[in-house]
Amino acid sequence: MMHDGAVRTEREGDHLFEAEVEAEAETQAGHPVSEARRDVHQRRATVTPMLRESVIVIGLALLLSLIVKTWLMQAFYIPSESMENTLVIGDRVIVNKLVPSPMSLQRGDVIVFEDPDHWLPATVPVQRSPLASALNSTLIFVGLLPSDEGNHLIKRVIGLPGDHVVCCNQDKKLTVNGVALNEPYVFPGDVPSEESFDITVPAGKVWVMGDHRSDSADSRPHDENSGGVLGSVPESLIVGRALTVVWPFEHLSWLSDSPATFAKVPTATAK
Repeated sequence: MMHDGAVRTEREGDHLFEAEVEAEAETQAGHPVSEARRDVHQRRATVTPMLRESVIVIGLALLLSLIVKTWLMQAFYIPSESMENTLVIGDRVIVNKLVPSPMSLQRGDVIVFEDPDHWLPATVPVQRSPLASALNSTLIFVGLLPSDEGNHLIKRVIGLPGDHVVCCNQDKKLTVNGVALNEPYVFPGDVPSEESFDITVPAGKVWVMGDHRSDSADSRPHDENSGGVLGSVPESLIVGRALTVVWPFEHLSWLSDSPATFAKVPTATAK
């Protein structure tokens, strides 16, 4: 049946071409063009502009998407449990790429950043056909699919440059510049940190922690008792601040920087 349909399509194309040739010949000979042949010309004249306009519209849409993804916003896929229950595996988030510059970064912001120094294990490439791989890469490049490269992390900013972050006080709470934090976003049942630390965030860096404190390889294990030097993330590696969960629809929500948690934290005395 499919072969028969293809044959009919080819024959119809042949008739259309023949009709055009005959119409042109009749026009040149001064004969009136028949109604059928005139219809052929009209169809050709209608289809060509529509096709051209469609290509232009699609091209402009892809260009606009690329511009937005490059300078304004980008989608990312959540691959792990480190930010539960704020974010769960499979969530897609939209990241504002204007943070930290020209917009200022705040304590409590959920940020996406590039892997600072092998924080992530080597990823296993997804097996796709060459065509599917090319299509997937293109859609990610222009921003129509979330990045799944496996070289980005998402955590919450706890300390800004110059902040003194300690775990923990006698009440088993984190303190920033001497102020104890009440952290409603921490995974239910988790303590603020099972690891003790006393660090000062270096200039140009931030101290980050996952909301699922017992299952997050964040600044703490990567600091190696360096006082914040090795575990803090350079601001130059920050892609942007996560604004909202956009997929799946039942998880649709804005991501809060929990301003009440850090409202009483004073500005660091030295940066």
